[in-house]
Parts: sequence; C-alpha cells; structure tokens
Amino acid sequence: MSSTGEQALADQHQDAPPPQSRKSGAGGGSGGGASRGGKGRSGGGGGQSREVQVSKALSKLLRHDAVKAGLELDDEGFAGVGEVLQWNRLKSLKVTFADILTAVSDNSKQRFALKPNPRLVPLPEPTSTIPSDWLIRANQGHSIAVDSSALLTPITLEADNVPPVVVHGTYYAFYPSIVASGGLKKMSRNHIHFSTGLPEDKGGVISGMRNDAEVLIYVDVRKSLEEGGTSWWVSDNGVVLSEGDGEGVVGTGVWKRVEGRKKEEVGVLWEEGKEVAELPEEFRGRKGPGGKGMNRGEVGGGRGKGKGKGRGRGKGREEKGEEAGEGVACPLEQEDTPE
Repeated sequence: MSSTGEQALADQHQDAPPPQSRKSGAGGGSGGGASRGGKGRSGGGGGQSREVQVSKALSKLLRHDAVKAGLELDDEGFAGVGEVLQWNRLKSLKVTFADILTAVSDNSKQRFALKPNPRLVPLPEPTSTIPSDWLIRANQGHSIAVDSSALLTPITLEADNVPPVVVHGTYYAFYPSIVASGGLKKMSRNHIHFSTGLPEDKGGVISGMRNDAEVLIYVDVRKSLEEGGTSWWVSDNGVVLSEGDGEGVVGTGVWKRVEGRKKEEVGVLWEEGKEVAELPEEFRGRKGPGGKGMNRGEVGGGRGKGKGKGRGRGKGREEKGEEAGEGVACPLEQEDTPE
C-alpha cells in the first residue's frame, strides 16, 4: 500500500495508518484508535478491554485455528478480512472492520499486518472500508503450518543481518527443566521466540519477551549458523524465531550467557556454552506468572521443579490458545497490558 493510500485510509478513520511491512502488509503503528473500535471494557472478557479481546480472538484464529475454521491462508499467511469476520468468536464480539484496523495499527506489539487483496482487479482503493478488499495475517506465533520463507526474513551469515543481541526470557520455575532437557524447545509451536533486547532497554523492543521474565538466556546466533543445522528468522515486528535443530531444540551449546533479570537475586548461570552456576534452591520452587505451566520454548515434565500448574489444564503442558494464557509459562505474546 502506498504511503498516500495509507494516509487516505487513516484519514477515513481519523487515526494513524499501519505502516508498510516488508511482505507487502501494513503492520503496527501508534495512534489512539478511539474513533474506530469501541474502547473501554466489555462484558464476557474478564474485565479486559475490547481491543484486548479482539486481539486475542484474532491471534487464536490466525495463529492456531485457521485450518480448523476452514479459513484459507495464502503463502504469506494472509486471510481475507471478510472471511475472518465470519468466525463465530469474532461474530459474537460483533467485530467490525474498524476494530480490525484498530488491532492492526494500535497494537504496540505489531502482531498483525494488513494488505489489499491482490486478486481483485482493479486493486481496492486505499480508503476502502469493504472487508473483502483486504487481507490480514498474524506476523508470528503460529502453530499451524506456514511457510517460514514467505512469512519471515531469513537471518544468515551471508546477509550479515545477525542481531547483536538475541535473548529468550523465561522464569525461575522452569529454568532447571530447560537445562535438563538440553535447551529451549519449540513445543507445539513452529518456532522458539527471542527478543533483540530487553523491555527496559532504551527504545525498548516491540515484541519477543514478557516484561516480567526472570531469567535471560542469550543465544550466540552467529555460532549457531556457523555450526549449521538450525535456521533463524526475523518477523516483520522484530521477533527473532528459530525452529531449532532437527529435534526442535536450540541447545545449550550455543547459549552465550544466562543470567537473572534481577542481578541482586541471581547472577550469571551460564557462559559461552558452559554452566558456571546452578539456580539457587530458593528460586526453584517459584511459579510462573499466575502459577501457569510450560510454554513454547520451555520443556514440560523434565527434571527439576519446572512444571507449574496451568489453570486446570494440567502440569507442564503448553497452552496453544489465545494470547492470554498462550505460551503459559513464558507467554511472549500474552497481553499483560494491551500489547
């Protein structure tokens, strides 16, 4: 979508437009959005704002339930907005095209991208508010099969685009089990998720880590690429992703450093592929946020005290549902605030 077209669409809805994404989708952005979707609280969502409820529903559909719902995705993971709006959960929320625009442009984690439907001739006007004129996708976080090369940008030594910092955030409760299993696992997701910095860093990061992560696992992506056997990617919203090796694991051999988020609690645990200290016993019994269980990138049921309880969903079990509770122990995309 051209910048002129984006502005026209934005003016139509009295808000900032979603910027152009690398894969021809418009994703993320700032701006209020009050004039497009109904802000404020809504019934049936556990006190969550309407924006959070819509975002969670869209994530569940586009990341996990598209096939089950009979929704057709193109090679880049896009689906027709008109078809998306017919999904029962979104219909029950009475989601409108204006709500879709809010979810795309106002979400600080830039979870979604929007683009004109390329099958239409002529192409839709950039100010069109007809749902069938547009396609939407989730930028990352899928458990359904998608083509990584169409959805994501490869990180390679040849392209010299290896981020200087690649870090996975987890919790004290799960760290011993991760170590015992030999590394980070993708579980039922397509990828393990990493951030390119910490939420408190200057400028911050868009997505890839929860604000309350307790243990930071820094990975040497360059070493991983040099060794071969593991692919690395980056999404349009800046999340670094990997399928892991042939067994879906990013092993401890490429862990550059592991340390506690709060240095006064826990110091360096791992350095240059070698364990230098164990997690102190007093931190092993702590639960993850809300007492939740394991998540993507975590291992459930291993040795150590890393199981946790998943709100009636069983111990050490990944929850594959929507953002609140998706990736239970370390839900990188969970909306602890309207992300």
